[in-house]
Amino acid sequence: MVRILQVFTIMGRGGAESMIMNYYRNIDREKVQFDFLVHRQERGAFDDEIESLGGTIYRMNPINPFFPNNYYNELRSFFKEHSEYSIVHSHLNTFSSFVLKIAEEFEIPYRIAHAHTATERIKLKDLLHPKSAKEALKKSVKFQLKKRIHNHTTHYFSCGEKAGNWLFGVEQPFEIMNNAIDAEKFIFNSKISEEYKKELNLEDELVLGHIGNFTDPKNHTYLLKVFQKVLQKKEDSSLVLIGDGPLRKSIESEAKSLSIDHKVHFLGLRTDIANLCQMLDIFVFPSLYEGLPVTLIEAQAAGLKIFASDTITNEVHITEDITFLSIVDAPMVWADEILKQHSYKRTDNFDALKKHGYDIKSGVKAFEDFYLSLTSN
Repeated sequence: MVRILQVFTIMGRGGAESMIMNYYRNIDREKVQFDFLVHRQERGAFDDEIESLGGTIYRMNPINPFFPNNYYNELRSFFKEHSEYSIVHSHLNTFSSFVLKIAEEFEIPYRIAHAHTATERIKLKDLLHPKSAKEALKKSVKFQLKKRIHNHTTHYFSCGEKAGNWLFGVEQPFEIMNNAIDAEKFIFNSKISEEYKKELNLEDELVLGHIGNFTDPKNHTYLLKVFQKVLQKKEDSSLVLIGDGPLRKSIESEAKSLSIDHKVHFLGLRTDIANLCQMLDIFVFPSLYEGLPVTLIEAQAAGLKIFASDTITNEVHITEDITFLSIVDAPMVWADEILKQHSYKRTDNFDALKKHGYDIKSGVKAFEDFYLSLTSN
């Protein structure tokens, strides 16, 4: 059996983390086992499951990109103690260069960098605006760090073309590892939909929904404004927000300031995502930027009508259930389009997802074979 060291910030319910867990659950763990190196001391949402599947979780301190020497020394101590790894698979995007640098120093032969997102370019007005200057500085650091990825990487993976081209550059070949899901679990089930709507007293409501961390890129503020416009025209509407994160409290306050909080349901982190997708009628996803979001694959698997920002890669356009709109437009534009299309027949998209390689049970074998081919050389 080969053990792979998967490297993340924390194993929370983000898109990249959910993706690797889908592969982990379905891979032949008698042949391939995952361990995880994370950079937070607190436990993540998936930690219990990882340990139940036979994985070990190692904890490091966060990476300081400006003063990385303490991190390097901590990582050197780790690799001195754990010489069993011949494959390190980093999901830290631009920060992958830090962990792969020390992995190379310890002559670990296979060092994988995995792209999961594509950050938008920095604008001068962002640097000058105090509210966005901090975010702009983060972007600036990312743009500098991604230049170092090639120094220490042997294999390149990405969730899609856009994310891979952003992190690695258009000249660098990379493998696409689809953000595959257990598509069969998401096939629409009207009974589950009715049960969940009843539980939240939403039986007679048009239920809009969003799944994602409460962070700046997810653009929850814009989403609330879109929903406010929907509510003005269709009073029997509700918005369900699934997830957690640093901006949750401010979004809750914003819902109150818009006088729509009585219609907005904050469900927090959930493990029953497939069932929650049955309950939703409309999926709204106005992100500022993404890689190739797992949630949009899940929403299409559930046959949901989806409205997503046109900043997201068109690679996610698997079915005809998704409409791309501009976040430059006024929220009313989104609201009008949602209300125009809100009445529709739910479809079974399983075959379409399988055909495009997004069903995990069909796609996990290739990923497993890749790891095994490295260690058999």
